Amino acid sequence: MSNKGVPDSTWSGVAGPEPKTRMRRLRVIVPLAGFLAVLIAGLAWWQWPSDADSVGPVAGTVQAAVLSSKEVSAAVGETLNSETRASRPANLLQADPPECSVAVGPATMAVYEGGWTAFLTVVHQDSAAAPEHTATQTVGRYATADQARSALENLSEGINACKSAVRAASDGGTTTKWTYRVEGSTADTLQWTATQDQAGGWSCYREARLKSSTLLQVAVCEVGDGRTAAHSIADRIAGRVQ
Repeated sequence: MSNKGVPDSTWSGVAGPEPKTRMRRLRVIVPLAGFLAVLIAGLAWWQWPSDADSVGPVAGTVQAAVLSSKEVSAAVGETLNSETRASRPANLLQADPPECSVAVGPATMAVYEGGWTAFLTVVHQDSAAAPEHTATQTVGRYATADQARSALENLSEGINACKSAVRAASDGGTTTKWTYRVEGSTADTLQWTATQDQAGGWSCYREARLKSSTLLQVAVCEVGDGRTAAHSIADRIAGRVQ
């Protein structure tokens, strides 16, 4: 599929490191069983994404709230090896009509416009060049619960006010048109779907949650139904937010 996009993505995914294969002449005789065990373990590692930091992030930080590549891959049901991170919200995206800037960029400065004390967006994809599955986790922590609630209210108002919009490509490429549909909301949550026009069913299933002074968002984009995966990831992030 061509020209598929993520509504609030303004950077290109960077492929993760791939394992290097080296052939070396063995100078000692290695038992066959031991060699096979090493080979099988190496193949398993190559097939599944590895966590970048084996030690793990500090508890209570936004880094500790997001799921690892393994966990996201398990939730989506696909191996998502490509990972990109950003520690600040992306700039506003150009929208037509302009009042749809929140809808085309729900994890950008349009929503996280100020007052946050810690921020992290992590994008996982099955391919950096032509992804068929994308999962985005966004966690923004504010100084007060009132500030976080204000951000959620801003998000909710922006999504509800926009039924469809054209998003200009940040790199000067092809513009994309999106249709938005709110599927559920409470005082502390919002679920909605963004479907790209003429993209063969490419949709982003989104969920936002307010927990204390943190506003978190999850988006699972694919041709299919990513609602369950998005809800599962949001559940797990919310459980880690302190």
